[in-house]
Amino acid sequence: MAVALEGGCRVSTMHEGDSGVFGSLKVWTQIGRATGAEAISLRILEFGPGTSPGLRNQEFDEVIYVQEGDCTVFIDDAAYEVGPETGIYLRPGQTLTVENSGPNLVRFVSSQCPKDTSSTPSEGPPIVKLSDRRALPTADRWYRVLVDDEIGSEQVTQFVGSIPPGRAPDHFHEYEEVLFILRGEGRMWAGQTNTPIGPTSCIYLPKRQVHCVENTGEGELRLLGVFYPAGSPAVRYEA
Repeated sequence: MAVALEGGCRVSTMHEGDSGVFGSLKVWTQIGRATGAEAISLRILEFGPGTSPGLRNQEFDEVIYVQEGDCTVFIDDAAYEVGPETGIYLRPGQTLTVENSGPNLVRFVSSQCPKDTSSTPSEGPPIVKLSDRRALPTADRWYRVLVDDEIGSEQVTQFVGSIPPGRAPDHFHEYEEVLFILRGEGRMWAGQTNTPIGPTSCIYLPKRQVHCVENTGEGELRLLGVFYPAGSPAVRYEA
């Protein structure tokens, strides 16, 4: 069951609620306007064997993270072989189709944000592997940016971050953010409220909400983050 924390922060699990079914595709929407977000969403897309229906991106910048499985993605007429730990950027108006030729499911974590029609993004490749991105240190942790203006989006930033055991100081950001926990155990703090988090937890953080992700385990806590407007994951303001 989803947990509401201070200031509109929300924590759920990836299969919370009912899914939409579209052929071989199942979709769970965990964060969006219906749950209190202003301009960002978080959806879980699971593709069974076969070819999915075409998913047309409308007026959004959409960023996708391949969390599980190998497949071929078609973005309009271009085909790309992708596997876990891959970021994908979809421009407004593009159509995504997924061909899953194996017996196991393929899972994407997707976020959409409004597109600023005045921007002029680059035309670089829309696929990026986590292993190809440099780890950038910040305090006692690191992050790797996947999708940003270098890949094509001037509106939204997608990154993977690593948090060591312990709790960093409470802080806030000047952007709206969603998180998806990839590995590890911890607690999500929003002000004076908190709740346990673990793999596949989905988290919504409103702009300027004081928060902290605490790693309560003995190893790494790794998370996927997406925020809007775009910027650097290293920029934070202590409460």
